Amino acid sequence: MLSAFLAGLAGCSTVSQRVEERRPFFQPEYELTSHGRKTQFDRIVELDPGGLHVKVASDYQSNAPLRVAVLPFTDRGSANFVVDKIPLTYRDQQQRASWAWTDAQRLRRSMVGYLSGREFYVLNPIGIDAVLRSHGITDEAELEKVAPQKLGSWLGADAVVYGEVAHYEAYYLALVSAWQVGIRGRIVSTYNGEQLIDFNGSRYSVNVMPALTPADILINSAASLLQLRDVVLARSEEEVCRELVLRIPVSENLRLQIAQQALETDAGNQNSTMPVSMMATRGEASPESQHARIEMPR
Repeated sequence: MLSAFLAGLAGCSTVSQRVEERRPFFQPEYELTSHGRKTQFDRIVELDPGGLHVKVASDYQSNAPLRVAVLPFTDRGSANFVVDKIPLTYRDQQQRASWAWTDAQRLRRSMVGYLSGREFYVLNPIGIDAVLRSHGITDEAELEKVAPQKLGSWLGADAVVYGEVAHYEAYYLALVSAWQVGIRGRIVSTYNGEQLIDFNGSRYSVNVMPALTPADILINSAASLLQLRDVVLARSEEEVCRELVLRIPVSENLRLQIAQQALETDAGNQNSTMPVSMMATRGEASPESQHARIEMPR
């Protein structure tokens, strides 16, 4: 009873503190560029042998793109369900084309999502695909023939992101199972064709189920196999894209530019919705008075 009474007092004080304490917006964020990025310790604990490499151009900060278009990713793999390098499915050509597009789109959407949380205006992939299709761009070979400058004029983008699925495989060995998802690509300026960022790498989602007795080995082997579920694969897709985007340097110039554009838009909206009487007090003639003045005979 005493413990419950003290816990109740502590809860009341916490609630009171939350009610009285004002917590303003727009505070500095802790670990803004590192939260969600694996450290060497994380890789050891999770048995992740994968690595990520991002090469940034020396003049990136002065040429950081504001509007970014993530082009359709490609997948040159087998487009079959592969476990331990052995394909377990034998899909026909049409099925392989559909699965290759599916795998590539999954990573593309993850890349779009994490780039959208940064200081970029990321174009909607639906619109990008519509424009490319209207110009007859339906596969990787045709896309590579179009210069980044022309893509920029078609899409209204400052940079385009090319991507390719490098790894999309599962591994299983009784007590150990894993997904490997890898990606490589580049971000290219649409003004001069300069390669701003080059990236490649992969991440493993590894599950280990230790066991000693035969019964435990049997049970844990089955539990390990259950880790090869689609939801675990989705987490691996998001992780590799998240960590790649975290390695792109933050551009304070773009942040200021976006803020300035928003303030200008807000000011323009306020002026456009201002009542006529308020416009008159500011020395601006209303449309009615302007019309009357034009129609008034000399």
